[in-house]
Amino acid sequence: MIVFDLRCGNAHVFEAWFASSDAYGDQRARGLIACPMCDDGRIEKAVMAPNIAPKGSGGVAPEAMKAALAALAKAQQQALSGSEWVGRAFADRARAMHVGDADVAPIHGQATKEEAKALVEEGVPIAPLPLPVVPPERAN
Repeated sequence: MIVFDLRCGNAHVFEAWFASSDAYGDQRARGLIACPMCDDGRIEKAVMAPNIAPKGSGGVAPEAMKAALAALAKAQQQALSGSEWVGRAFADRARAMHVGDADVAPIHGQATKEEAKALVEEGVPIAPLPLPVVPPERAN
């Protein structure tokens, strides 16, 4: 089996498995491959990073991954230490600060994808957090 990263004519990239490179070519020529996101049949191979296993253990040790995630969680916790949790009111509060209707202060909360996109389009400075945040009312 071989895996390819494929790209449709609408620039969606997806992964697909084939018995061989020839099998991919045959299926593509017969129009049997379509984008799973938009059903476009204009498919090409996308640029792929080589899958080269590191020497030794064959990958990242679980302990190293746990340590990296713990360090990331600690950094995020420190970054949010002076920030107020505003929950679902995040988009409204961020917008109000941006237009001058509220005092500027560090906040974090929840926003839908659509709300976040609208904020970015309006020029409101926001950034996603790398890890989920447990709302204070749900913390143990």
